[in-house]
Amino acid sequence: MTPSDPALPPRLGSLTFHGPLSEARAARLLGRLAASGPADVLDIGCGWGELLLRLLDAVPGAEGVGIDVNGEDLARGRALAGERGLAGRVSFVEESALGTDRGPVDAILCLGSSQALCDPDLPHDPAAALRELRRLVRPGGRVVLGEGFWERTPTATELAGMWPGARADDHFSLGALVDLAIEAGFRPAWIETASAEEWEEFESGYRYDTEVWLAAHPGHPLAAETRARVDRQRSGWLNGYRGVLGIAYLTLVAVAGD
Repeated sequence: MTPSDPALPPRLGSLTFHGPLSEARAARLLGRLAASGPADVLDIGCGWGELLLRLLDAVPGAEGVGIDVNGEDLARGRALAGERGLAGRVSFVEESALGTDRGPVDAILCLGSSQALCDPDLPHDPAAALRELRRLVRPGGRVVLGEGFWERTPTATELAGMWPGARADDHFSLGALVDLAIEAGFRPAWIETASAEEWEEFESGYRYDTEVWLAAHPGHPLAAETRARVDRQRSGWLNGYRGVLGIAYLTLVAVAGD
């Protein structure tokens, strides 16, 4: 691009994690997972695999595979692995997770990506995703699942402000979600949820680079469509799911013999 036609900002360049997750919570999640000593780790919907890379760094000798359908994110993950001396212990693979045969493994990361385990032609089904996770992890293995839940039942106005076609049955309550995990063959070893501060850091970080770019280049040929997109995203949060949609981080242990 020439100076008069500046490039768009890097995609999600201000985010460390692709979700409402603080450094402190990530360290606690990974510390508990590393303590189980996994030999192999699968990251479903890995993005650039920040958590996967940190886990491999914390467990010498462990190997990992990250799968995603976004080639740009995977390339970022490979570059990070090279920078951290982990390229020989991790693979980033561009493929669908639906029906994957990349198990069983000792540990699975699936944060905000359970839809990748479900039939795309059907409504999102956390119960089906949990059954798939149980299939992919060894007895006694760990799964860290990041999954949406309703903090409370959304109003019709809030639903209208969210994503297109948002419905009250898009998510479960936290209690119902944990019950589904138990029914799938897990014990919920640790239950925690994203804080309001984590949500704000994520939502603002998600758009930060693009907002700064838009302010500097309002007349760029791509500015109008970019502005419309980020305005829709921000409105969906502020006028829809803010304070209504939660994210649960569940550390699940696969029951022996199931």
